[in-house]
Amino acid sequence: MGRIATAAIVSLWVIPVSVLVNRIVPDTYMDEIFHIPQAQKYCNGDFMSWDPMITTPPGLYYLSLVHVAALLPSKYVLQLASSFPEACSTAVLRSVNGVLAVLCSIIVYEIITHLRPALDDRKATLFAAVLALYPVHWFFTFLYYTDVASLTAVLAMYLACLKKKYLFSALLGAMAVVIRQTNIIWMLFVACSGVIDITMAHQKDSVEVDDSKASNKGTNLSALNTSVNVSSNLKRRKSRGNSKANQHIFYPSNASSASPTLGLLHEIQAIVLSSWRIKWELLVSFSPFFFVLLAFVAFLLWNGSVVLGAKEAHAVSPHFAQIMYFSIVSTLFAAPLHFTIGHALDLFQSFWKNRLLGFLLLFLASIASLLSVHFFSIAHPYLLADNRHYTFYLWRKIIIFHWSMKYLLVPFYVYSWFSIFRLLGKTRMRIWTLVYFFATSAVLIPAPLIEFRYYTIPFYFFILHTSISDSRSWLLIGILYTVLNAFTMTMFLFRPFHWDHEPGVQRFIW
Repeated sequence: MGRIATAAIVSLWVIPVSVLVNRIVPDTYMDEIFHIPQAQKYCNGDFMSWDPMITTPPGLYYLSLVHVAALLPSKYVLQLASSFPEACSTAVLRSVNGVLAVLCSIIVYEIITHLRPALDDRKATLFAAVLALYPVHWFFTFLYYTDVASLTAVLAMYLACLKKKYLFSALLGAMAVVIRQTNIIWMLFVACSGVIDITMAHQKDSVEVDDSKASNKGTNLSALNTSVNVSSNLKRRKSRGNSKANQHIFYPSNASSASPTLGLLHEIQAIVLSSWRIKWELLVSFSPFFFVLLAFVAFLLWNGSVVLGAKEAHAVSPHFAQIMYFSIVSTLFAAPLHFTIGHALDLFQSFWKNRLLGFLLLFLASIASLLSVHFFSIAHPYLLADNRHYTFYLWRKIIIFHWSMKYLLVPFYVYSWFSIFRLLGKTRMRIWTLVYFFATSAVLIPAPLIEFRYYTIPFYFFILHTSISDSRSWLLIGILYTVLNAFTMTMFLFRPFHWDHEPGVQRFIW
């Protein structure tokens, strides 16, 4: 029932807003001038032509062919060649993302209920609906960009991995990479997450078996002790059966109470030892991911770059400041979770509990952030020249408003990352959080251009693993998203402007 309710709620805004966007902006806009003609070539059966300005693989275009085929009336089944070109209009191609946005909301609902099985359907539906309103994801639902398809494929891959369908997960990972090549990092992240889940679940089962054996040794002490042990073992088996869906969030008891460094080292040691004991199971389960990785490496050798087209404008750069921008953007988009007195006190207490280590980490993070913004803050030519993007104004009005601004923002960057780590640490193991940070860094640091769209997938992985259950916080986030969406869509549709040096209507966009 929750899936249907989620899909219905999301459809309530996807359909009317799509109609409105196509009525006011019927022609291709921004990156659509590359994507839509390329997709229409595929509809015409021309799979050999390629626009050199397109940087991503053709996965979205293949999905569009499937979408168009599903829309064709049955009487045209025998005339697909003539029907496809007519059906691949701008509005129809844009509707691909509308359908994928609804599917994505269902996948988000499934992930939420899998990670938090105690959550009732009503709250899970509310959370999924709110996340479908995430402003960047919501906005590009109505244009023909790769972002919605990319997010949907990555989250579907993660859901399949959570359900231990590793072959299917790897196939979805391959599809995600064909949509956007940087998704290879998220495929590796999902595989690492699956390895962590399996090894820690295996260790938990081993501990429970050992405890069961130890308790059984005392069965000859007395009849009372015997009954207690039997009851305890039955409860333990019942608990084990009920927690199968939750094995991915298992914490080693002695690690959770230790200092962060000792806890992390303990988790690494536990995972290495458990992985060695079940190495053949892991090899069989995760070998499909390895084959996808090999195929991607072959693509890199053939292509000579990660991107397909416009290689000069998207050259890999050491843009370490990018992860600083991501942290503050993510905390602002989840402000009711990060900027409360209770959360600030909780964060302070976590530092105070291990004062020496805590303040050492704070000092090192501050130094790393200062070095990042000073030496590795890149102003891409597209960022400086294109005033259609909100990042253009944020860069000019905030980051370079004064030479000191980028340094004054460092405390906010540091707080944002520590806040993210704190929220993730309540539901996930430290090693998982560390892998998440590495994956986010691997995706963002090489990107020279500041784009909110790049932050969508790491934001979703973060927000899906928070332990916030109160409806008030989620309602506040929903209100925040609704206000931002109303503003950005109003600016896009009803506040067009013109450039003196170029004909045509320009519109504000994320």
